[in-house]
Amino acid sequence: MKKILVAATLTSILITPNLYAIEIYKDDKNTVTIGGFIDARVINTQGQTEIVNGASRINFDFSRELNDEWTALALLEWGVNPVGSSDIIYNNRFESIQDEFLYNRLGYVGLAHEKYGQLTLGKQWGAWYDVVYSTNYSLVWDGNAAGVYTYNKDDGAVNGTGRGDKLLQYRNTFGDFSIATQVQLKNDNFYTCDIDAISQSACEDLWNSGNTAAQKVEFNSTYGAALTYSMTNKIKLTAGVNRGEFNIAYGDGQNKSVVDLIYGAGITFGKISSRGLYVAANINKNKNHDTDNLGRLIKDAIGVETFVAYRFDNDFRPFVAYNVFNAGADYVIQPNFNADPNDVFKRQFAVAGLHYLFDEDTIVYIEARKDFSDFTSSNKQQQASMEQSEDDGIAFGFNYTL
Repeated sequence: MKKILVAATLTSILITPNLYAIEIYKDDKNTVTIGGFIDARVINTQGQTEIVNGASRINFDFSRELNDEWTALALLEWGVNPVGSSDIIYNNRFESIQDEFLYNRLGYVGLAHEKYGQLTLGKQWGAWYDVVYSTNYSLVWDGNAAGVYTYNKDDGAVNGTGRGDKLLQYRNTFGDFSIATQVQLKNDNFYTCDIDAISQSACEDLWNSGNTAAQKVEFNSTYGAALTYSMTNKIKLTAGVNRGEFNIAYGDGQNKSVVDLIYGAGITFGKISSRGLYVAANINKNKNHDTDNLGRLIKDAIGVETFVAYRFDNDFRPFVAYNVFNAGADYVIQPNFNADPNDVFKRQFAVAGLHYLFDEDTIVYIEARKDFSDFTSSNKQQQASMEQSEDDGIAFGFNYTL
């Protein structure tokens, strides 16, 4: 039983915080649990009102007792779209605009030991997420300033800061300190274009034709680490770094090698599920780590996320959040392809909401977003395109956790 509890505790670190599970099978060696949640919401933004999916998911968690207090573990998680196809984009996680009923979110296998820690391989939450996840508790408009959901709000798979692809990761706890280290072993090529709403194949065609608006990116292995210090039972400090390197071949024949780097720290007071005050904040400095809303690589930026909530005895939990991702002016790494060299990119918004917890697993909520972003550009069409996906909005919904 002790080994099962150790495996369950270690595995829970790799899953989105506050995610619960139900045991569906258990014998002398094996345990299988099912978890996830269904979330559906009505949202009004960008002049539209729709019922949309709220990042619903289902997962199966496996553990097996081995010799010498080792435990084998595995997890498979799929995103689920219970409301049907929708193409509305409202600055939420990438999966909220998926058309497929099922799509891959996580999948890994590994070994765990109470003393020696945990080693896992596969698609899993990156070490960087340990640093910043504590501000990610708005159910609709989660943060896009912490460097997790990179490449215009994708899932962070490419550089390993979100649900990283092909990660080899090690975790362990030493007293009040927890560590996570990882390497992302991959070889990846993709195309990006300075054109709004263009497919990869069309972008590749532009690159092959020598168009200066197109770039071919070779992005290989990345590395990351995070440290968590539980100062008290309420105060937690985090710090971490993630680094990669990629080569950019521009359509006009130019080549450049750049480093993808993000580092930062965070602080958390309280627990989001407990009654009383909860406060979290993090800050990061990043370089060549993300793109603007048109897919152009950002040279340098600073990101800040804050989140304050209070759960009352009657189980109402109001909250406010503020996020800013500031790349300033002259942020485009190669400003000669259809870009104003003085373009400004400052994603900035506030969210206020009210959650009512029938219990820990059943939440009704309403949330509103107010945008304060600055996407100034001499190209007014590009400016309008970037502004569209950062609109104000309001949503209410229902979250049912398994």
